[in-house]
Amino acid sequence: MTQERGILSFGAYIPWRRLQRKAIANANVWFNPGLKGQAKGERAIANWDEDAITMGIEAARDCLAGFDRSGITQAVLASTTHPFADRLNVGIVAGALSLPGNVGAQDASGSLRAGTSVLLQALQGAGRTLVMASDKRPAKAASTQEMAYGDGAAAMLVGTGEPIATLRAAHSQTVDFVHQYRMHDQSHDYAWEERWIRDEGYFKIVPSAVTAALQAAGIEASVVAHFCMPCTLPRVAAGVAKKIGIPDAAVRDNLASTCGDTGAAHALLMLAQTLETAQPGDIIVVAAFGQGCDALVLQATEAIATRRRAQGSVSAALARRSEDGNYMRYLTINGLVDIERGMRAEADKLTPQSTAYRNRDALQSLIGGKCRSCGTVQYPKQRYCAEPSCKALDSQDDHGFAESRATVLSYTADLLTYSPDPPAWYGMVQFEEGGRLMADFTDVASVDVGTPMRMAFRIKDVDAARGFQRYFWKAQPVQQAAPAKQD
Repeated sequence: MTQERGILSFGAYIPWRRLQRKAIANANVWFNPGLKGQAKGERAIANWDEDAITMGIEAARDCLAGFDRSGITQAVLASTTHPFADRLNVGIVAGALSLPGNVGAQDASGSLRAGTSVLLQALQGAGRTLVMASDKRPAKAASTQEMAYGDGAAAMLVGTGEPIATLRAAHSQTVDFVHQYRMHDQSHDYAWEERWIRDEGYFKIVPSAVTAALQAAGIEASVVAHFCMPCTLPRVAAGVAKKIGIPDAAVRDNLASTCGDTGAAHALLMLAQTLETAQPGDIIVVAAFGQGCDALVLQATEAIATRRRAQGSVSAALARRSEDGNYMRYLTINGLVDIERGMRAEADKLTPQSTAYRNRDALQSLIGGKCRSCGTVQYPKQRYCAEPSCKALDSQDDHGFAESRATVLSYTADLLTYSPDPPAWYGMVQFEEGGRLMADFTDVASVDVGTPMRMAFRIKDVDAARGFQRYFWKAQPVQQAAPAKQD
C-alpha cells in the first residue's frame, strides 16, 4: 500500500466544568448591561490544577490511543499561555507521555495561529510529529472575552503511513494587523473595536489567504465540504465564506455556545470535530486568523471511513460536562479575586529540583515496578518486591501506571486541609493489574468505594514564593456524560 504523509490521528480535551454564561451576566450586568445579550450557552473552564500543559497532555493521550509512542520523533506544544517562560513546557509533556528520550521538542507561541502554523510545519516536514495546541486564557471580569473564551486543547499525530487526511496546499500570510495583544508583563488580552477587526481584518486578510491556498491546490471554492475558521464575532465566518465562494453549508460550527473559543487550540479543535464526520474525498479548509492568516487545504482519505471511532474525540469531550453556575468559584480559582485562604495555605511549597530530577520517571511518567520473579506490580518501584511470599531483590522492571484504570478503596473529603477548590479529595486507589496508590482526587462530583478512576496529570502544588509549580498524577473519576448540576 502506498505510504503518504498526513494526519494519522487526532485528539481533543475540553475541561469537564461548563460555566453558564447566564451566571456571568447575572453577576456583572449591573456594570455592563451589554452582557445580557451574550448570556447564552456555556464556556469550558479548567480546574485550578489545569493549564496549557495538562490539557495538552490529555488531548495527546486521546490522540495517541492505539499508536506506538516510541516512533514519535518530534513533539510541539502551541499556546499563548505557556505556564513557563524559561522552561521547555513541552519537555514536561514529553515526560508525562513517556515519549522517547531523543524526541525533538519545541514550544510555539506568539499568535492565535500558532497551532495551525506548527501543524503546517509538521505536514510539510519529515518524521512522526505530535502536534498539540492548548490554551487557558484569563479574562477580566465583566469583559466580552470572559464570555467568549473557553479552555481546551487539541492534538494531531502527523507522519507517513495511512493518513486520514492529507495536505493538498497551504498559504500563510503575515500582516501586523493588531486585533488583540498582551504584553509580557500583563495578565489579560487587550482587544480592539469589533467592526474594525471584522471589516479590515477577517474580511480582507482571510479571503486572500484562503483563495491563494485553493488556487495552489487547483480546487474550486464551490467544492469545499468543510470550512473551519475560529471567530467569536457573529456571522463573520459565513461572511468570509461567501466572499471566497465557499457554500454556506460548509461553514462549521465554531463551538461558541458549547465550549467557547479555546485560543491557539481552536482551529485544531474545529478540525478534529470535522474529521469525526468527514467522508472520503471531502475537501476541508482550515483558516486561522492572527497577525495574518494560515490557510490549509486538506482532503480526507479512504482511511477515514475505517479509522473513525464509535464516538469522536470532540463529541465525547463535549458530552462529558457538568453544568456550573458558581461564578464566584470561577473567579477564585482563576485568581480574579483575592480571597482569604487562611493560615493553612501559607505552607512553604519549595520543590527540591535535584530530588525531582532523580525521581522524574516516578513523578512525571508514573513509572512503578513489575517483579520479574512473581509478576507483582507496585508503585513506587523499590529494590524489594512487595509480595510477602517473594520479596525478590532488584527484580523489578519498569511498569507504567499512567494509562491504568483503578477503583477507589478508601476516600476522604477534607475541609480542614487547604485546597483551592475545597474540599480536598484524596484516598487509596487499587489498579486493575495490581498495585495501590495514595492519591489526590480531581474533578470530583461524587465518589464512593468502588468508583472507577483514571489517572490524570495535574498541577500538584504552586510555590508562589518562588514562582514555580510542580505536577503529579491524580485520580479522576471516569466521567460520564452530563453529571449532576453543580452550584
